[in-house]
Amino acid sequence: MARYLFTMYLTQKYSSSISVLTLALCAMACQAGAQADPQSTPVQTIQTDLSADHSLKLEIQDSIRKGARWLASHQDEAGHWSDPNHPALTAFPLFALLNDPTRSGSQADFRTITDKAFRFLTSKIQADGGIYTEGVGLANYNTSASIMALTAANNAQFTPVIQSARSFIVRGQFDFGKKGEVDTPLDGGIGYGNSYPHSDLANTVAAIEALRYSEVHRGEIAEAGVNDLNWEAAIQFISNCQNLKGANSAEWVSEDPVNKGGFVYFPGNTKSEQMSLPSGRVALRSYGSISYAGLLSLAYARLSADDDRVKAVVDWLKSNYTLEENPGMDQQGLFYYFQTMAKALTAARIQAIDVEGRGLVNWRRELFLKLQQLQSLDGSWSNPTARWMEKDPVLVTSYCLIALELIEQSF
Repeated sequence: MARYLFTMYLTQKYSSSISVLTLALCAMACQAGAQADPQSTPVQTIQTDLSADHSLKLEIQDSIRKGARWLASHQDEAGHWSDPNHPALTAFPLFALLNDPTRSGSQADFRTITDKAFRFLTSKIQADGGIYTEGVGLANYNTSASIMALTAANNAQFTPVIQSARSFIVRGQFDFGKKGEVDTPLDGGIGYGNSYPHSDLANTVAAIEALRYSEVHRGEIAEAGVNDLNWEAAIQFISNCQNLKGANSAEWVSEDPVNKGGFVYFPGNTKSEQMSLPSGRVALRSYGSISYAGLLSLAYARLSADDDRVKAVVDWLKSNYTLEENPGMDQQGLFYYFQTMAKALTAARIQAIDVEGRGLVNWRRELFLKLQQLQSLDGSWSNPTARWMEKDPVLVTSYCLIALELIEQSF
């Protein structure tokens, strides 16, 4: 069932909106009441069919098989992977293994792995409903990742846990100024949860993804602040992170071609660099991974495909398409960039990218070949650049498997 939830291609589309997620990270949300609209327009209608390339599919599956085998062999006897202080580092590999299309062999052995992992995750449940280690931080990050894995189990036993974790995330949505009004740039977003008091786009997209994927557990009636977000406020926060005048009125927003349409980490802050423009102004550099996170956030928020914010970020991503670096960040966060690219382009139903000087590029094929090239002989991946925990092969291998599973489901 997890494989179905992860790979089912959505045929239902919200009226005049991007598909919530064609990979069914939001299939459950669609099943919970969305109506099909045959007039809905995709972001891009170019078709690049991989289904006939059986040889490529076998190569992708072989890469997934090797990575999944490596993950399965590196689980601690206590049920966790990597650092036990961060449940997310168990939730990511568990999610990847649950959605492995190549799984074979003993079902009992697989259940042993997953049962141990679920026991570990549920041991991290806190009194407030979050799933994290008290005093360590990253509460939203860890809870959001855990919701994804628990939902993928498709086990009613976890419904109360998921519901409480959803409420924990929802309570973390910031409202800094006058309560009930979106009157500061950080309102509507979500942050780490217990590290510092402000929101950022990386944590917001993690929370939104978890909430959409687990929406079947929400209940029939959505209540902002109780079991669901204030989506209007969330959309405003996402817009406040975009380098796009008209959607974002902040003074730091730049219309220069290098940055227009892309995203930054949170309003007024980029993890990339500040740029001096010919006009004398200083611009905040848009960068790749957070711009794909921006597109993915807009898809989850169900914005219209012809919304200026969607069109602008798609244009920025086309202009900055590369697999050699995380644009604006060099090698930092490269594998998060790859995973978020796969998710966002799948969600937006972009089959090919029109790259200047190259024409239409099949991003799925190119991303697979890049990941295949970077995969170690033992089946794992890691990033020599340590930022954002990417020297951890468990985290990075999970990122890569999730991306490859999305690519494989297009066949």
